Amino acid sequence: MRDTQIQVDGLYKIFGKDPISVMPLIEQGKTKDEILAETGHTVGLLDINLQIQKGETFVIMGLSGSGKSTLIRHFNRLIDPSVGQILVEGTDVMQLGKKELQEFRRHKMSMVFQRFGLMPHWSVVDNVAYGLKVQGIDKTERRAKAQEWLNTVGLGGYEEQYPSQLSGGQQQRVGLARALCTDAEILLMDEAFSALDPLIRSEMQDQLIELQEKLHKTIIFITHDLDEALRLGDRIAILKDGMLVQVGPPVEILLSPADDYVEAFVKDVNRARALTVDNVMKPPAYRVTAETIGGALKQMKNSTGDYGYYFNKDGYQGILLKETLESVPPTSLDDQLNAENWQVLPGISPDALLEEVIPDTLATEYPLPVIDDKGGLKGELSRDCLADVLGGKSRSV
Repeated sequence: MRDTQIQVDGLYKIFGKDPISVMPLIEQGKTKDEILAETGHTVGLLDINLQIQKGETFVIMGLSGSGKSTLIRHFNRLIDPSVGQILVEGTDVMQLGKKELQEFRRHKMSMVFQRFGLMPHWSVVDNVAYGLKVQGIDKTERRAKAQEWLNTVGLGGYEEQYPSQLSGGQQQRVGLARALCTDAEILLMDEAFSALDPLIRSEMQDQLIELQEKLHKTIIFITHDLDEALRLGDRIAILKDGMLVQVGPPVEILLSPADDYVEAFVKDVNRARALTVDNVMKPPAYRVTAETIGGALKQMKNSTGDYGYYFNKDGYQGILLKETLESVPPTSLDDQLNAENWQVLPGISPDALLEEVIPDTLATEYPLPVIDDKGGLKGELSRDCLADVLGGKSRSV
Protein backbone atom coordinates (compact mmCIF):
# COMPACT_ATOMS: atom_id res chain seq x y z
CA MET A 1 0.00 0.00 0.00
CA ARG A 2 1.47 3.32 -1.07
CA ASP A 3 1.51 6.34 1.22
CA THR A 4 -0.56 9.39 0.36
CA GLN A 5 1.78 12.15 -0.80
CA ILE A 6 -0.72 14.80 -1.93
CA GLN A 7 -4.16 15.36 -0.45
CA VAL A 8 -6.68 17.86 -1.80
CA ASP A 9 -9.70 18.70 0.38
CA GLY A 10 -12.70 20.82 -0.61
CA LEU A 11 -10.83 22.76 -3.29
CA TYR A 12 -12.66 25.56 -5.11
CA LYS A 13 -11.24 28.05 -7.58
CA ILE A 14 -13.37 30.99 -8.67
CA PHE A 15 -11.94 33.59 -11.04
CA GLY A 16 -13.22 37.12 -10.50
CA LYS A 17 -13.02 40.18 -8.24
CA ASP A 18 -14.77 38.69 -5.22
CA PRO A 19 -14.63 34.86 -5.33
CA ILE A 20 -15.96 34.28 -1.82
CA SER A 21 -19.16 36.17 -2.62
CA VAL A 22 -19.99 33.49 -5.17
CA MET A 23 -19.86 30.59 -2.70
CA PRO A 24 -23.52 30.94 -1.58
CA LEU A 25 -24.62 30.60 -5.22
CA ILE A 26 -22.57 27.42 -5.55
CA GLU A 27 -24.15 26.05 -2.38
CA GLN A 28 -27.58 26.80 -3.88
CA GLY A 29 -26.70 24.55 -6.82
CA LYS A 30 -26.30 27.25 -9.45
CA THR A 31 -24.51 26.09 -12.58
CA LYS A 32 -21.21 27.43 -13.86
CA ASP A 33 -23.00 29.27 -16.69
CA GLU A 34 -25.62 30.74 -14.35
CA ILE A 35 -22.94 32.05 -11.98
CA LEU A 36 -21.03 33.61 -14.88
CA ALA A 37 -24.19 35.31 -16.17
CA GLU A 38 -25.21 36.62 -12.73
CA THR A 39 -21.86 37.66 -11.28
CA GLY A 40 -19.23 37.74 -14.03
CA HIS A 41 -17.22 35.17 -12.05
CA THR A 42 -15.94 31.94 -13.59
CA VAL A 43 -16.00 28.73 -11.56
CA GLY A 44 -12.76 26.94 -12.40
CA LEU A 45 -12.82 24.13 -9.83
CA LEU A 46 -15.73 22.89 -7.78
CA ASP A 47 -15.21 20.93 -4.54
CA ILE A 48 -12.24 18.82 -5.59
CA ASN A 49 -11.30 16.05 -3.16
CA LEU A 50 -8.60 13.53 -4.03
CA GLN A 51 -5.50 11.73 -2.81
CA ILE A 52 -2.38 11.05 -4.86
CA GLN A 53 -0.13 8.23 -3.72
CA LYS A 54 3.65 8.37 -3.51
CA GLY A 55 5.28 6.85 -6.60
CA GLU A 56 2.16 6.63 -8.78
CA THR A 57 1.48 8.15 -12.17
CA PHE A 58 -1.76 10.04 -11.62
CA VAL A 59 -3.41 11.32 -14.79
CA ILE A 60 -5.87 14.22 -14.74
CA MET A 61 -7.88 14.51 -17.91
CA GLY A 62 -10.86 16.23 -19.40
CA LEU A 63 -11.94 18.33 -22.35
CA SER A 64 -10.77 21.90 -22.89
CA GLY A 65 -12.12 24.09 -20.10
CA SER A 66 -12.64 21.19 -17.68
CA GLY A 67 -10.20 22.64 -15.14
CA LYS A 68 -7.34 20.15 -15.45
CA SER A 69 -4.55 22.71 -16.01
CA THR A 70 -6.02 24.93 -13.31
CA LEU A 71 -5.89 22.02 -10.89
CA ILE A 72 -2.27 21.03 -11.54
CA ARG A 73 -1.14 24.63 -10.99
CA HIS A 74 -2.56 24.51 -7.48
CA PHE A 75 -0.11 21.82 -6.40
CA ASN A 76 2.88 24.15 -6.57
CA ARG A 77 0.78 27.27 -5.91
CA LEU A 78 1.18 28.88 -9.28
CA ILE A 79 -2.54 29.38 -8.61
CA ASP A 80 -3.98 29.78 -5.10
CA PRO A 81 -7.38 28.26 -4.33
CA SER A 82 -10.38 30.37 -3.41
CA VAL A 83 -11.35 27.79 -0.78
CA GLY A 84 -9.81 24.49 0.28
CA GLN A 85 -6.66 22.80 1.45
CA ILE A 86 -3.69 21.17 -0.27
CA LEU A 87 -1.42 18.97 1.80
CA VAL A 88 1.91 17.67 0.49
CA GLU A 89 3.31 15.03 2.84
CA GLY A 90 1.19 16.55 5.58
CA THR A 91 2.34 20.12 4.97
CA ASP A 92 -0.35 22.67 4.11
CA VAL A 93 1.20 24.47 1.13
CA MET A 94 -1.15 27.42 1.68
CA GLN A 95 0.69 28.15 4.93
CA LEU A 96 4.11 28.38 3.29
CA GLY A 97 5.73 31.80 3.36
CA LYS A 98 7.43 33.31 0.32
CA LYS A 99 10.85 31.83 1.05
CA GLU A 100 9.43 28.44 2.09
CA LEU A 101 7.35 28.31 -1.09
CA GLN A 102 10.41 29.12 -3.14
CA GLU A 103 12.33 26.23 -1.56
CA PHE A 104 9.32 23.97 -1.98
CA ARG A 105 9.20 24.68 -5.72
CA ARG A 106 12.95 24.25 -6.11
CA HIS A 107 13.26 20.93 -4.34
CA LYS A 108 9.89 19.19 -4.03
CA MET A 109 8.23 19.66 -7.42
CA SER A 110 9.42 20.05 -11.02
CA MET A 111 7.26 20.92 -14.00
CA VAL A 112 7.34 19.94 -17.69
CA PHE A 113 5.41 22.29 -19.95
CA GLN A 114 3.51 21.73 -23.20
CA ARG A 115 5.62 24.20 -25.17
CA PHE A 116 8.93 23.04 -23.73
CA GLY A 117 9.73 26.32 -21.90
CA LEU A 118 13.42 26.25 -22.86
CA MET A 119 15.74 29.25 -22.83
CA PRO A 120 16.49 29.77 -26.56
CA HIS A 121 19.84 31.50 -25.99
CA TRP A 122 21.16 28.80 -23.64
CA SER A 123 22.80 25.55 -24.68
CA VAL A 124 21.00 22.27 -24.08
CA VAL A 125 23.19 21.35 -21.10
CA ASP A 126 22.66 24.76 -19.49
CA ASN A 127 18.91 24.44 -19.97
CA VAL A 128 18.94 21.06 -18.20
CA ALA A 129 21.14 22.43 -15.40
CA TYR A 130 18.90 25.48 -14.80
CA GLY A 131 17.10 24.08 -11.78
CA LEU A 132 20.39 23.20 -10.12
CA LYS A 133 21.67 26.71 -10.84
CA VAL A 134 18.65 28.13 -9.02
CA GLN A 135 19.43 25.78 -6.11
CA GLY A 136 22.93 27.26 -5.91
CA ILE A 137 24.84 24.19 -7.13
CA ASP A 138 28.26 25.07 -8.56
CA LYS A 139 28.73 25.01 -12.33
CA THR A 140 30.95 21.93 -12.58
CA GLU A 141 28.61 19.76 -10.50
CA ARG A 142 25.42 20.93 -12.15
CA ARG A 143 26.76 20.46 -15.69
CA ALA A 144 28.00 16.97 -14.80
CA LYS A 145 24.57 16.04 -13.43
CA ALA A 146 22.84 17.60 -16.43
CA GLN A 147 25.05 15.48 -18.68
CA GLU A 148 23.92 12.33 -16.87
CA TRP A 149 20.27 13.15 -17.47
CA LEU A 150 20.89 14.04 -21.10
CA ASN A 151 22.43 10.61 -21.53
CA THR A 152 19.44 9.05 -19.77
CA VAL A 153 16.92 10.65 -22.15
CA GLY A 154 19.00 9.77 -25.21
CA LEU A 155 20.51 13.19 -25.93
CA GLY A 156 24.16 12.52 -25.20
CA GLY A 157 26.20 14.47 -27.75
CA TYR A 158 23.69 17.35 -27.98
CA GLU A 159 25.04 19.24 -24.96
CA GLU A 160 26.23 22.33 -26.82
CA GLN A 161 23.35 22.52 -29.29
CA TYR A 162 20.67 25.20 -28.90
CA PRO A 163 16.93 24.47 -28.67
CA SER A 164 16.28 25.82 -32.17
CA GLN A 165 18.62 23.15 -33.55
CA LEU A 166 16.53 20.33 -32.07
CA SER A 167 13.31 18.67 -33.18
CA GLY A 168 10.16 19.04 -31.10
CA GLY A 169 10.65 15.62 -29.57
CA GLN A 170 14.26 16.38 -28.69
CA GLN A 171 13.25 19.68 -27.11
CA GLN A 172 10.71 17.89 -24.94
CA ARG A 173 13.38 15.41 -23.88
CA VAL A 174 15.45 18.40 -22.77
CA GLY A 175 12.46 19.64 -20.79
CA LEU A 176 12.04 16.24 -19.18
CA ALA A 177 15.75 16.00 -18.33
CA ARG A 178 15.61 19.48 -16.79
CA ALA A 179 12.68 18.49 -14.58
CA LEU A 180 14.38 15.27 -13.46
CA CYS A 181 17.76 16.89 -12.88
CA THR A 182 16.67 18.58 -9.64
CA ASP A 183 15.81 15.22 -8.03
CA ALA A 184 12.37 16.57 -7.14
CA GLU A 185 10.07 13.86 -5.81
CA ILE A 186 7.00 15.12 -7.68
CA LEU A 187 6.85 15.72 -11.42
CA LEU A 188 4.07 17.89 -12.84
CA MET A 189 3.48 17.39 -16.56
CA ASP A 190 0.91 19.71 -18.14
CA GLU A 191 -0.06 18.45 -21.62
CA ALA A 192 3.66 17.69 -21.94
CA PHE A 193 3.40 15.62 -25.13
CA SER A 194 0.40 17.19 -26.84
CA ALA A 195 2.46 19.49 -29.09
CA LEU A 196 4.32 16.52 -30.58
CA ASP A 197 3.34 14.59 -33.68
CA PRO A 198 1.89 11.09 -33.04
CA LEU A 199 5.05 9.02 -33.59
CA ILE A 200 7.26 11.24 -31.40
CA ARG A 201 4.49 11.41 -28.82
CA SER A 202 4.39 7.62 -28.61
CA GLU A 203 8.16 7.50 -28.21
CA MET A 204 8.01 10.03 -25.37
CA GLN A 205 5.32 7.97 -23.66
CA ASP A 206 7.55 4.90 -23.95
CA GLN A 207 10.45 6.82 -22.43
CA LEU A 208 8.36 8.12 -19.54
CA ILE A 209 7.12 4.59 -18.76
CA GLU A 210 10.68 3.27 -18.88
CA LEU A 211 11.99 6.06 -16.64
CA GLN A 212 9.16 5.65 -14.15
CA GLU A 213 9.93 1.93 -13.77
CA LYS A 214 13.38 2.96 -12.52
CA LEU A 215 12.69 6.23 -10.68
CA HIS A 216 9.27 5.70 -9.04
CA LYS A 217 8.54 9.43 -8.99
CA THR A 218 5.11 10.78 -8.18
CA ILE A 219 3.96 11.99 -11.60
CA ILE A 220 0.88 14.13 -12.13
CA PHE A 221 0.16 14.10 -15.84
CA ILE A 222 -2.40 16.32 -17.57
CA THR A 223 -3.88 15.25 -20.90
CA HIS A 224 -7.05 15.49 -22.97
CA ASP A 225 -6.17 12.23 -24.75
CA LEU A 226 -7.78 9.17 -23.19
CA ASP A 227 -5.51 6.72 -25.02
CA GLU A 228 -2.51 8.50 -23.49
CA ALA A 229 -4.16 8.49 -20.06
CA LEU A 230 -4.90 4.78 -20.25
CA ARG A 231 -1.35 4.01 -21.33
CA LEU A 232 0.43 6.08 -18.68
CA GLY A 233 -1.83 6.25 -15.65
CA ASP A 234 -1.90 4.07 -12.58
CA ARG A 235 -5.08 6.00 -11.82
CA ILE A 236 -7.08 8.51 -13.82
CA ALA A 237 -9.17 11.46 -12.64
CA ILE A 238 -11.76 12.81 -15.09
CA LEU A 239 -12.92 16.41 -14.79
CA LYS A 240 -15.99 18.03 -16.32
CA ASP A 241 -16.76 21.73 -15.92
CA GLY A 242 -14.44 21.95 -12.92
CA MET A 243 -15.99 18.96 -11.16
CA LEU A 244 -14.34 15.61 -10.44
CA VAL A 245 -16.53 13.02 -12.16
CA GLN A 246 -14.58 9.79 -11.56
CA VAL A 247 -11.26 8.62 -10.16
CA GLY A 248 -9.97 5.08 -10.63
CA PRO A 249 -7.54 2.74 -12.36
CA PRO A 250 -7.77 2.59 -16.17
CA VAL A 251 -9.69 -0.70 -16.24
CA GLU A 252 -12.34 0.74 -13.92
CA ILE A 253 -12.73 3.87 -16.04
CA LEU A 254 -13.13 1.73 -19.17
CA LEU A 255 -15.38 -1.00 -17.84
CA SER A 256 -17.35 0.80 -15.12
CA PRO A 257 -17.83 4.44 -16.19
CA ALA A 258 -19.42 6.50 -13.43
CA ASP A 259 -21.94 8.29 -15.64
CA ASP A 260 -23.01 9.03 -19.21
CA TYR A 261 -20.24 11.63 -19.61
CA VAL A 262 -17.48 9.15 -18.81
CA GLU A 263 -19.18 6.47 -20.88
CA ALA A 264 -19.21 8.80 -23.89
CA PHE A 265 -15.57 9.64 -23.19
CA VAL A 266 -14.46 6.01 -23.35
CA LYS A 267 -16.80 4.91 -26.15
CA ASP A 268 -14.29 5.16 -29.00
CA VAL A 269 -11.25 3.80 -27.17
CA ASN A 270 -9.55 0.81 -28.78
CA ARG A 271 -10.11 -1.52 -25.84
CA ALA A 272 -8.07 -4.30 -27.43
CA ARG A 273 -4.98 -2.11 -27.08
CA ALA A 274 -5.86 -0.71 -23.67
CA LEU A 275 -6.92 -3.80 -21.71
CA THR A 276 -4.98 -6.90 -20.77
CA VAL A 277 -6.23 -10.45 -20.33
CA ASP A 278 -5.94 -10.01 -16.57
CA ASN A 279 -8.40 -7.08 -16.71
CA VAL A 280 -11.25 -9.10 -18.21
CA MET A 281 -10.65 -12.82 -17.60
CA LYS A 282 -13.20 -14.90 -15.68
CA PRO A 283 -12.49 -17.46 -12.93
CA PRO A 284 -11.08 -20.64 -14.48
CA ALA A 285 -12.82 -23.92 -15.12
CA TYR A 286 -11.72 -26.94 -13.14
CA ARG A 287 -8.01 -27.74 -12.90
CA VAL A 288 -7.47 -31.46 -13.44
CA THR A 289 -4.33 -33.08 -12.05
CA ALA A 290 -5.22 -36.80 -11.93
CA GLU A 291 -2.89 -39.31 -13.55
CA THR A 292 -5.56 -41.70 -14.86
CA ILE A 293 -8.67 -41.33 -16.99
CA GLY A 294 -10.88 -42.52 -14.15
CA GLY A 295 -9.20 -40.16 -11.73
CA ALA A 296 -9.76 -37.26 -14.10
CA LEU A 297 -13.46 -38.12 -14.43
CA LYS A 298 -13.78 -38.28 -10.66
CA GLN A 299 -12.19 -34.84 -10.29
CA MET A 300 -14.37 -33.36 -13.03
CA LYS A 301 -17.55 -34.42 -11.23
CA ASN A 302 -16.81 -31.56 -8.86
CA SER A 303 -17.00 -29.12 -11.79
CA THR A 304 -20.24 -27.70 -13.20
CA GLY A 305 -18.66 -27.42 -16.65
CA ASP A 306 -18.05 -30.05 -19.29
CA TYR A 307 -14.32 -29.43 -19.55
CA GLY A 308 -11.23 -28.92 -17.43
CA TYR A 309 -7.64 -27.80 -17.92
CA TYR A 310 -5.14 -30.60 -17.47
CA PHE A 311 -1.88 -30.14 -15.58
CA ASN A 312 0.75 -32.80 -14.91
CA LYS A 313 4.31 -32.64 -13.60
CA ASP A 314 5.35 -30.89 -16.80
CA GLY A 315 2.77 -28.15 -16.37
CA TYR A 316 -0.26 -27.24 -18.46
CA GLN A 317 -0.96 -29.74 -21.28
CA GLY A 318 -4.36 -28.97 -22.77
CA ILE A 319 -8.11 -29.22 -22.27
CA LEU A 320 -9.95 -32.37 -21.15
CA LEU A 321 -13.54 -32.82 -22.31
CA LYS A 322 -15.85 -34.76 -19.99
CA GLU A 323 -17.68 -36.20 -22.99
CA THR A 324 -14.45 -37.60 -24.44
CA LEU A 325 -13.41 -39.23 -21.19
CA GLU A 326 -16.86 -40.72 -20.59
CA SER A 327 -16.70 -42.44 -23.98
CA VAL A 328 -13.69 -44.48 -22.86
CA PRO A 329 -14.49 -48.19 -22.14
CA PRO A 330 -14.70 -49.04 -18.42
CA THR A 331 -11.70 -51.32 -18.83
CA SER A 332 -9.55 -48.29 -19.72
CA LEU A 333 -10.40 -46.09 -16.72
CA ASP A 334 -7.17 -47.07 -14.98
CA ASP A 335 -5.08 -46.11 -18.03
CA GLN A 336 -2.69 -43.21 -17.74
CA LEU A 337 -3.80 -39.94 -19.32
CA ASN A 338 -1.87 -39.19 -22.51
CA ALA A 339 -1.91 -36.77 -25.43
CA GLU A 340 -4.75 -38.73 -27.06
CA ASN A 341 -7.05 -37.82 -24.15
CA TRP A 342 -6.65 -34.04 -24.25
CA GLN A 343 -6.93 -31.36 -26.90
CA VAL A 344 -4.09 -28.89 -27.35
CA LEU A 345 -5.37 -25.44 -26.41
CA PRO A 346 -2.89 -22.57 -26.11
CA GLY A 347 -2.43 -20.93 -22.76
CA ILE A 348 -2.24 -17.13 -22.66
CA SER A 349 -0.48 -14.72 -20.33
CA PRO A 350 -2.50 -12.50 -17.98
CA ASP A 351 -0.27 -9.60 -19.07
CA ALA A 352 -1.03 -9.99 -22.79
CA LEU A 353 -3.00 -7.22 -24.48
CA LEU A 354 -6.37 -8.37 -25.76
CA GLU A 355 -5.38 -7.59 -29.35
CA GLU A 356 -2.58 -10.16 -29.04
CA VAL A 357 -4.92 -13.01 -28.10
CA ILE A 358 -7.90 -12.30 -30.35
CA PRO A 359 -6.88 -14.83 -33.08
CA ASP A 360 -6.41 -17.71 -30.62
CA THR A 361 -9.58 -16.83 -28.72
CA LEU A 362 -11.69 -16.81 -31.87
CA ALA A 363 -10.15 -20.03 -33.18
CA THR A 364 -11.67 -22.28 -30.49
CA GLU A 365 -15.10 -22.76 -28.97
CA TYR A 366 -13.57 -23.27 -25.54
CA PRO A 367 -12.20 -20.50 -23.32
CA LEU A 368 -8.42 -20.16 -23.33
CA PRO A 369 -6.69 -20.86 -20.01
CA VAL A 370 -4.77 -17.94 -18.52
CA ILE A 371 -1.41 -19.19 -17.28
CA ASP A 372 0.95 -17.03 -15.22
CA ASP A 373 4.75 -17.04 -15.48
CA LYS A 374 4.96 -19.68 -12.73
CA GLY A 375 2.67 -22.04 -14.60
CA GLY A 376 -0.37 -21.41 -12.39
CA LEU A 377 -3.94 -21.30 -13.71
CA LYS A 378 -5.25 -17.76 -13.13
CA GLY A 379 -8.47 -17.66 -15.17
CA GLU A 380 -9.97 -18.16 -18.60
CA LEU A 381 -10.92 -15.99 -21.56
CA SER A 382 -13.85 -16.93 -23.78
CA ARG A 383 -15.08 -15.61 -27.10
CA ASP A 384 -18.26 -14.31 -25.45
CA CYS A 385 -16.29 -12.44 -22.77
CA LEU A 386 -14.02 -10.91 -25.40
CA ALA A 387 -17.00 -9.87 -27.53
CA ASP A 388 -18.72 -8.22 -24.55
CA VAL A 389 -15.66 -6.23 -23.57
CA LEU A 390 -14.65 -5.15 -27.08
CA GLY A 391 -18.26 -4.35 -27.89
CA GLY A 392 -18.30 -1.69 -25.20
CA LYS A 393 -20.26 -3.57 -22.56
CA SER A 394 -19.70 -2.12 -19.10
CA ARG A 395 -19.38 -4.32 -16.06
CA SER A 396 -18.28 -4.25 -12.44
CA VAL A 397 -14.55 -4.69 -11.86
